[in-house]
Amino acid sequence: QWVFHEGPIFASIVLADEINRASPKTQSALLEVMEENFVTIDGVRHETGRPFMVIATQNPIEQAGTYRLPEAQLDRFLMKTTVGYPDREAALQVLAGSAAPDRTKNLGAVISTRAIGEMADLVKQNYADNAVLDYVQRLAEATRDSGDTRLGVSTRGTIAMVRAARVWAAAHGRNHVLPDDIKELAVPVWTHRLVLAPDAEFAGVTAEGVLAKALSATQPPMATGSR
Repeated sequence: QWVFHEGPIFASIVLADEINRASPKTQSALLEVMEENFVTIDGVRHETGRPFMVIATQNPIEQAGTYRLPEAQLDRFLMKTTVGYPDREAALQVLAGSAAPDRTKNLGAVISTRAIGEMADLVKQNYADNAVLDYVQRLAEATRDSGDTRLGVSTRGTIAMVRAARVWAAAHGRNHVLPDDIKELAVPVWTHRLVLAPDAEFAGVTAEGVLAKALSATQPPMATGSR
C-alpha cells in the first residue's frame, strides 16, 4: 500500500536555489502549484496551505548544465530582482561573521502564518481607480505593440502589477494606488515577462529599454484627489 508523504513543496516559503539547473520536467511540475497552490497526485488534490510563496534564484553566469525557464513559468513569478554585490559595509559584516557559529539555530518566528494571511486580505482592499487600471492596460499594450518584442506583458502580468501596486501603496502608508506606483514597479514586475524579438536582442535592446519607451510614450492619468 502506497502512503503519501508531503515533500519540500509543502511549506509556506519554498526556496528553489539555481532553479535554471532543474530539469524541464521539474520546472513544469512547478507550474500547477505556483498558480493554484495545490498539487495533484494520482488524481488526488493536495493543498499547500496559506500563505504559499516560491522564491527562486538563477545563476546568470554559468550556462553549462542549465535549462531555459519556460515563459509560462516566468510569468508566474511576481517579481524579478538582481542582487548584485554587497556594498563595502555589508561585505565587511559578512566577513566578520563568517567564523561565527550557526545563528539559524536560534531563530524564532516573528509572525504567524495566520497574521500574514490577514495582512494579505487587508491589502486587497486598497483602492485602484479605473484610470490607474487603464494606465496599466495601456502600458501592457505598448509592450505588445513594440517592434522590439516577440511577447509583451500578458494578462497575468497586468494582474500581478495591480497586486504588487496595492502592496507597495500599503507599505508607504496609503490605501490607494497611484500612477507613480506603477512606474516604480514596472521593471521588477514586468521585465522577466518580456520576450525580445531576435533582431532586437541581437541589436542590444533590453527589456528595461522596452519598458522605458513604453513609460515615456504612455500618458499617466492626472491626479484628481485621493481616497
